[in-house]
Amino acid sequence: MERKDGRRPDELRKWSMTPGFLSHPAGSALICCGGTRVVCAVSCENRVPPWMNAQGKTGGWITCEYGMLPASTGERMKREASSGKQGGRTVEIQRLIGRSLRMCADLEKLGPNTLYVDCDVIDADGGTRCGGISGAAAALALACSRLYPAENPFRRLVAAVSVGIVDGVPMLDLCYEEDSRAEVDMNVVMAESGEFIEIQGTAEHGSFSRSRMNELLDLAEAGLREIFALQRACIEAGSK
Repeated sequence: MERKDGRRPDELRKWSMTPGFLSHPAGSALICCGGTRVVCAVSCENRVPPWMNAQGKTGGWITCEYGMLPASTGERMKREASSGKQGGRTVEIQRLIGRSLRMCADLEKLGPNTLYVDCDVIDADGGTRCGGISGAAAALALACSRLYPAENPFRRLVAAVSVGIVDGVPMLDLCYEEDSRAEVDMNVVMAESGEFIEIQGTAEHGSFSRSRMNELLDLAEAGLREIFALQRACIEAGSK
């Protein structure tokens, strides 16, 4: 089955990662996946959240803030700051990205520091959370190598991709048009070792079988292997 953009069902959109996209952060990358573009940046603050001190926790912390520019979608989005609070979708996505990125590093080796990861969507065409995770992991790797030259706390890459069933066909890396009418929508977060970090799957119209779920996970895993290769290339280019 040929898709709107001419891809095969098992084909990623055109992905690219540009390291060092911003001048000031410890690490940054621009990730493009199809029509979606996310700027990912990592900054370091020499303290940890108060709750860590209160609980006697040692080491450091990694957290994420996610946002979409007003003009990143077809119809202008209202800035959440103007309403005085973040929306539920924003909070859910930045928590997902934060959880995923904490799997990348040894928090004990961070020392009493907080790494803030900012994921700002400048163009959205589906898969912004997956693009954010994948781009931020590369930016985090670059930041850790610069902030911790003696003992790098970065342990492994993590990436994410969407899969779904559209018109009865399992598909990889859904664009917005596909995502909006998918019968099943799933986001898969995986470590480069092949272990799953998080799987978010929803049947939008009807239910789906275990065999269908396994098919979607196999599809996601194949796509993620390609994304890991892109991350490695981005980190290598940014380290020169």
